[in-house]
Amino acid sequence: MTDTTAHIAKVALVGDRSPNVVSHTRVPLLVDALAARDRLVLDAYWIPSEEAEAEGAVRGFDAVWVVPGSPYRSEAGVLSAIRTAREEGIPFLGTCAGFQHALLEYARNVCGLSRAAHAENDPEADDPLIEPLACSLVGHEGVVTIEPGSLAQSVIGSERTVERYFCAYGPSRHLDTLRAGGLRFSGHDENGQVRIAELPDHPFFLASLFQPELSGDGSRPHPIVRALARAAVEHASRKERQL
Repeated sequence: MTDTTAHIAKVALVGDRSPNVVSHTRVPLLVDALAARDRLVLDAYWIPSEEAEAEGAVRGFDAVWVVPGSPYRSEAGVLSAIRTAREEGIPFLGTCAGFQHALLEYARNVCGLSRAAHAENDPEADDPLIEPLACSLVGHEGVVTIEPGSLAQSVIGSERTVERYFCAYGPSRHLDTLRAGGLRFSGHDENGQVRIAELPDHPFFLASLFQPELSGDGSRPHPIVRALARAAVEHASRKERQL
């Protein structure tokens, strides 16, 4: 078993930090709680979306977390960070808009859907993969059913969970193409709408439309956040052994 207590993991928080975004204010609390409760020590760096456009902006980090707060100032920067994490095996978490953009990156760069778009960023797009939800989930809670045997199920430890949302957009088309391309949709709401996605052949690649960072008061990190931290510390440990 890997000893994760002796390693500090560098985590890239990709997004446009704002005191008005509740999830952003939660992150420091979660980092402190992970160190105190779980001995998972993270050195977290905020990477604004424009800075993420630079080649290799998140290369060298032990995890990438694309945080909520859309529309991002640079869609291209966010997509570049996600692609780097996906292609280079860096542990990845995308929440809310991070989930939406993870699907968008996969659609364009793996499935060949070059015209796929996010309607919030491009309202006139011909092929919006991410569109306004029939019912906004801003401020709502909802049940998520999780597929047995999935990464999400192993992380959460249950096949049913109640989660908090703060979004008005979600995936609406090309889901079969994304599945055929290797993306797994492992969590759905009570109406069968996709709420969790993961990449089975990746060390840790998980995205949720809900916001696990909003669980509780921030003193007890959600299992998804804890799992990302553990994956990051293990990634740091592997890098050190390879030196």
